[in-house]
Amino acid sequence: MTEETLLDRALVRLEDAASHLQIDPDVIEKLKYPRETTKARLLIRMDDGSRKSFVAWRCRYDDTRGPTKGGIRFHPDASVEEVETLAFWMTFKCAVMNLPYGGGKGAVRVDPRQLSKSELERLSRAYIQAFARTVGPDRDIPAPDVYTNAMIMGWMADEYGQIVGSVSPAVITGKPIALGGSLGRNDATARGGYYLVRHLAKELGLEGRHTVAIQGFGNAGQYYAELAAADGHLVVAVSDSTGAIAKPDGLDVPKLLAGKQAGRRVTDLAAELGAKVIDPAALIAVEADLLVPAALEDMITADNAGTIKARVLLELANGPVTPDADRILAERGIVVLPDILANAGGVTVSYFEWVQNRQGYYWDLEEIHARLLKIVEREGRAIWIIAADRKVPMRTAAYIHALGRLASAIEAHGTQPFFVG
Repeated sequence: MTEETLLDRALVRLEDAASHLQIDPDVIEKLKYPRETTKARLLIRMDDGSRKSFVAWRCRYDDTRGPTKGGIRFHPDASVEEVETLAFWMTFKCAVMNLPYGGGKGAVRVDPRQLSKSELERLSRAYIQAFARTVGPDRDIPAPDVYTNAMIMGWMADEYGQIVGSVSPAVITGKPIALGGSLGRNDATARGGYYLVRHLAKELGLEGRHTVAIQGFGNAGQYYAELAAADGHLVVAVSDSTGAIAKPDGLDVPKLLAGKQAGRRVTDLAAELGAKVIDPAALIAVEADLLVPAALEDMITADNAGTIKARVLLELANGPVTPDADRILAERGIVVLPDILANAGGVTVSYFEWVQNRQGYYWDLEEIHARLLKIVEREGRAIWIIAADRKVPMRTAAYIHALGRLASAIEAHGTQPFFVG
């Protein structure tokens, strides 16, 4: 008996959504597997003169609705299974937000923290050299992901321009502002989630001041804490990769953020914040109205879902809740705002960057925020209505919403019913 993979678990969501729609089997068959996954060896010169190989991948999962879109992560545990699953999620995320993209993803199996800056640049440029025929502004558009950033995207965009012989800023998003990046990109993932919670606050029972626990205090977690605190809400617990702290009457978020930006761990800040150090695994069980998983995949499972006390989960991470845990949360009446909606602010502002690059005209921050707000509220409301009408969880409703759009596009391209009967 083969072990269930991450992609197998992701496909459960597809099958669940399909059971609520009259979908042609050809559509489901097409979405079960990626269109193409390319593997490459990146051989780079290290600072000591030696040469070292790194395995890399780029997956274009489905391009029915447009060029594929998705980040590139540098991580020592990267795998082809993870890349394909993340590309699957990106396919649905783009469809949920009605962006003219399919889903893609890339990775290099490397610990970038062990590389010098020059080695990191050589690796980044080698990635584009290897996948220059895969990426392109009308074919596949990368962006930052885990352990990659605007600086790395700038190197990659520059390398692509040198290969094709022209400046092509729209080939990559998440670039430095000086190279055609967009304002509003840094906090876009958190801001999209924040806008969603604010828009549905009445329906979620989160009107007025509420308490928030954040699992994972990286980019998205920190920005969400900042936005929530500025709105008067209490951040009562946070965790990073080294530990967790809690304070029932609320943490001092500006001090917490200043400490993290200075390179300190959250547990190092506990004493001066008047907080208690807790087991990171216990963070999901703290007393809070809203739990924000902003760390890694599969953090909430059948083993710990029963301990959650929050009324609402906002998935800023990709795939933090397993299908088994989803069922437990649904039975307990806990609302899960799913990743493909909750954290889609990032890809939405990446889309804005691509549009601005294509037209050569750049929007101010207020316009970026206004456009993001409009899309999040429109799609969030549509999914809430589907969930209420069909009496299904928000995740299923989001997949129904996305699958309907994907099916329409696939059928419009030409499928079996057009040629028989």
